[in-house]
Amino acid sequence: MTKAQKAEVIDYLTSSFKETEAIAVCDYKGLTVKQLEALRDKVRQIGGKTQVVKNTLANIALKNAGKEGYDLSETNVVVWGNDQLLLAKTVAKFASENKELFSIRQAYLDGEFKDANELITLSKLPGREELLGMLLSVWTAPLRGMVTGLDNLAKKQEQSA
Repeated sequence: MTKAQKAEVIDYLTSSFKETEAIAVCDYKGLTVKQLEALRDKVRQIGGKTQVVKNTLANIALKNAGKEGYDLSETNVVVWGNDQLLLAKTVAKFASENKELFSIRQAYLDGEFKDANELITLSKLPGREELLGMLLSVWTAPLRGMVTGLDNLAKKQEQSA
């Protein structure tokens, strides 16, 4: 890789990392190309990006983006996106499906690097649609109760008549 290519990669990663809300650094040692492409597809579907990158280049890009606190080493794939919850759910699900070959090392969430357990905990929270469904259920519960009560009262009136 030439110096110009390295500078181009650093610039691309720096601008990407500045704009993102969540970053996951994962160990992918042992994954096949097909499995890595499956991860890329899943992350792409949620609007995120996945890239295997040299540690020195990624470290420079993270530092330039103001996201310091973790020094990359060994083999890493970096996954990033703007929706922390969707990224956490996607990466955690892929990690559970490929336990022996893929593991989460660190995650950048809420402005700082955190361990993998925080990302896994975040992945277990309900999503936006689930929360809206729960809220709707709570809002409609009194009305549902009233309709059920009126229906039971009508049936009782019919039986007694």
